[in-house]
Amino acid sequence: MRKLQKNLSSRKKYPESSLADLYDPILMPKDLRDAHKKNDSAVLEAYGFDKNFSENEIVAELMKLYQNLTEK
Repeated sequence: MRKLQKNLSSRKKYPESSLADLYDPILMPKDLRDAHKKNDSAVLEAYGFDKNFSENEIVAELMKLYQNLTEK
């Protein structure tokens, strides 16, 4: 199963929960957290980013890539 699809499938298990509830750092269901961790790892690998990058570093690198693409 694709990583993103696993995220969506995990979210569907909690139809009574809002996105705010599902993505609350304390309340986030374990299966959804695990699915996102796997997805994050796949993205880091796909872009060749260091797996120890902080979220801010990842966003900064993605923005650099976007700027390079849009400047052409």
